[in-house]
Amino acid sequence: MAWISLILAGICEMIGVAMMNKWNNDGKWTSILLLVLGFGASFLFLSLAMETLPMGTSYAIWTGIGASGGAITGMVLYGESKDWRRILFIFMILGSAVGLKLVS
Repeated sequence: MAWISLILAGICEMIGVAMMNKWNNDGKWTSILLLVLGFGASFLFLSLAMETLPMGTSYAIWTGIGASGGAITGMVLYGESKDWRRILFIFMILGSAVGLKLVS
């Protein structure tokens, strides 16, 4: 259950970041509301995961999901660069998160 909470925390972090960009682009109140809800849910799920998982592992995986997911969201939804080097480094972030899971 802790790993599910951690993955949900990362997904909510991605939603918060996407809404931050959307709010900067359109300034609608629904974007800021979803931004606050996304980040709030992210912290809630992260705290639930940290009841069981070590802090260092939880934080590293949470930020890895958020960072790589935010970059992928930017590429898919906002037309950001899809350069192969950028994709390589996203895979390196995800590989590091998997590595932490394997040694924890």
